[in-house]
Amino acid sequence: QVQVVESGGGLVQTGGSLRLSCRASGRSFSVSGMGWFRQAPGKEREFVATISSSGVTTHYAASVKGRFTISRDNAKNTVYLQMNSLKPEDTAVYYCARGYYTGTSPNPRDYEYWGQGTQVTVSS
Repeated sequence: QVQVVESGGGLVQTGGSLRLSCRASGRSFSVSGMGWFRQAPGKEREFVATISSSGVTTHYAASVKGRFTISRDNAKNTVYLQMNSLKPEDTAVYYCARGYYTGTSPNPRDYEYWGQGTQVTVSS
């Protein structure tokens, strides 16, 4: 059974940085696109960033483009989300997901396995 486990969340001040990590078990990690999503209290889950299986292609939500960077290390079955210049509106639970396909996608329906999430809180 595939497990997806996020780590690295925490409390940071406005303008600060955090790096989230996500390790997914299973031999298919290197052929799966990966994504990060987030959900703030009272809001729907939203797309943050996605990366193709090879790591060559990435896409970002407009709200985080230029501040967040997604990357992956297939040898470690791990995907990362480097978050810089954090804002209070970035406060949310961040979820990592493994996709059905090799490519990128902002659609949560294209993701098969999800982690439990890690809390990111940005104080003003």
